[in-house]
Parts: sequence; C-alpha cells; structure tokens
Amino acid sequence: MKILVVDDEPKIRELIGQYITVAGYETEFAKDGIEALNIISKGDIDMVILDVMMPFMDGITCLKEMRSRGFKTPVIILSAKGEEYDKITGFEAGTDDYIVKPFSPKELMARIKAVAMRTNPDFNENNEKYIFGDLVIDVPSHSIKIKGEYINVTPKEFDLLVCLVQNKGVALSRERILLKVWNYDYFGEDRTVDTHIKMLRSHLGEYRDCIETVWGVGYKFEPKE
Repeated sequence: MKILVVDDEPKIRELIGQYITVAGYETEFAKDGIEALNIISKGDIDMVILDVMMPFMDGITCLKEMRSRGFKTPVIILSAKGEEYDKITGFEAGTDDYIVKPFSPKELMARIKAVAMRTNPDFNENNEKYIFGDLVIDVPSHSIKIKGEYINVTPKEFDLLVCLVQNKGVALSRERILLKVWNYDYFGEDRTVDTHIKMLRSHLGEYRDCIETVWGVGYKFEPKE
C-alpha cells in the first residue's frame, strides 16, 4: 500500500512518514493540495493523509476536488481543527476518517489499517506468505518451514523475521526494528535486537546468511540465489 502524506510542515511529514515506513507501507509526500492532486492523478496512491491548513490549496478544497474528479482514494484528514463543525465539514467533503492534532502515531496507524480494511475488501495485512527457496514464512499461521519442516521460534523472533522480510533489501536500524517489533511505545536497548537476531539466525540453518549485518546501520534481509 502506498500512502501519500500531505502537509506543509516538513517535520510532520517526516514523523508520519517514519511510522508509515516502519509499518511496511510505501510513502510519498506533498506540501500542498495542488501538488497532492498532481501525484494522485498518476493513479498509484492507495490512501491519503491530508492536512487541512495549507497554503495555495487547503485540504478541504483538495478533497472536494479529488471527489469531483472521481478519485475514490481513501482519505484521512489530520487537522488542528477539532470542533464538531470542522469534522462535519470534512466528512461532507468526502473524508473517510478525521483525526485531530496533536495525535498519537499509534492511533494514526490503527486508523490507517481500519480505513484500509473498510474501503478495500482485498486488504488484509495478515494474508501473507513469503517463499524463498525452501524457506516458507506463513504469516496467517505464524509458522516457518524449511524443506517442509517446522522451525520453532519465539513470537518476537517470528515478528522480527517478518519485519525484515517485509522490508527485503532495506537496511533497518535497530531503533526502527525496536519501533516496529517491540511496539511504538517500547523503549529498549540495541542489544535486545542483536540478541534476537543471533537466536533467529541459529534457527534458520542454511538460511541464516539471509539476515545480513549492515555495519553502522543495523540489519537487512537479503535472499540468496
């Protein structure tokens, strides 16, 4: 899923983008409604996080223009305006959800998943199976097989492997891994990740080298040919 974040404040775009990326989604950015419409018109955006107060074209005007052009892309409005009138205006313009600033990133991610599941029947974040040669990672059944044999790992080791696989080829810092695997509110230490990586590698046998150490950064999953 590719999510367009539209906000005129760079720090807000960066913060939201970080959480979206950690959750395993693609991210694109726009600083105002005009730029957002140009990006949406390309047709590869699956959801829009839209600020209201922006220069050139505000969020409500942008949303109305989207709907008038027939764009059915799900939209979540993110606004400092939290009065009932403001929310009603947003929903009448065609938004799918409305979040008032300041917001919790954890709540935002929950709202994103809820809107995706409500607006796209094919969306199911747990409907995933990853196959790399004889290594099969089945998310719905929470299982790992190598050459048909089940591999016993702890729940956190499984979540860690799925996190790496979902970001295949991308070097993830220990901080980002902690954020994703140990919950958004968890404040852990780097050695927590290192210890679990060591244990996970010990379970993966000939596939242990698929988890590469990126010195000075963290780890990445790189399937071997």
